[in-house]
Amino acid sequence: MNGQERDLQCLLRLQVGDERALEELYDRYTPLLYPVILRIVRIRGEAEDALQEAWLQVWRRAATYDPRRGTVAAWLLTVARTRALDRYRSAASRKRAEEQIDPEPPSPPADPAAAPVRDQLAKRVRDALSTLDPRQRQVIEIAYFEGLSQSEIADRLKAPLGTVKSWTRQGLMRLREMFPQEEWV
Repeated sequence: MNGQERDLQCLLRLQVGDERALEELYDRYTPLLYPVILRIVRIRGEAEDALQEAWLQVWRRAATYDPRRGTVAAWLLTVARTRALDRYRSAASRKRAEEQIDPEPPSPPADPAAAPVRDQLAKRVRDALSTLDPRQRQVIEIAYFEGLSQSEIADRLKAPLGTVKSWTRQGLMRLREMFPQEEWV
């Protein structure tokens, strides 16, 4: 059974309330999801909360996964990214509303056991992004780490919307070639 089939089986078990299925997905994908969330929200405590919210959403809404729209890994990344962007926007709104911002207390260090896997994956992603055309890399980074829509990216870059869409699609296709779905386990 390949990784995608295993993930699909986990989601089916999750839909009937199998907590072990959630644990399996959590163990397999948290090292991938957390760095993406942290890059968006930029504060460890907020990232940890967004990660928890993402896994809660996965638990509650496993039935919404549609295999025709992409892999389980891609769906989990979308859920995590959406929760991170929601938290980032909410924090930015709170920040504007507050007169004084209290410094955040230091958070506990990251799990040392997960560090090698996370560091290796982060290096692979950085290396893969560095091989993209600079315009492709720029639009992907703006979309995923700043949460801008393609229209907003086009406005920011003063580029036609169709061109931004093309750069995004070409860049994502290149990244997909570099990260076959079997490796996302």
